[in-house]
Amino acid sequence: MDSKQTRLRRAKKTRAKISALNMPRLCVNKTPKHIYVQLISADGASVIASSSTVQADVKSQVKYTGNKEAAIAVGKSIAEKAKSAGVTKVAFDRSGFKYHGRVQVLADAARENGLEF
Repeated sequence: MDSKQTRLRRAKKTRAKISALNMPRLCVNKTPKHIYVQLISADGASVIASSSTVQADVKSQVKYTGNKEAAIAVGKSIAEKAKSAGVTKVAFDRSGFKYHGRVQVLADAARENGLEF
């Protein structure tokens, strides 16, 4: 099995566990140049908040948009937006990505700014 299939299988298992928790889901997606995060409602019907390195407010804070510094800015931004929407506790869906590097730094920044996983 190739790595993409393994990642997709892992992501499906994670989403099944998260849906059983019945809480908003923080979903991370990344490319080599950008990082995207969405806070999705517990029923999966709507996006409560989102942040990414393509948004002007985040992009202006960082020199490069695909590194750990950018992940910290996105993590801080999504935590602030979530708190303003009244959400403090979320399930962390890393979309099959391993918990290291930019994903880990983003999660740590979100925690430091008030989100609980």
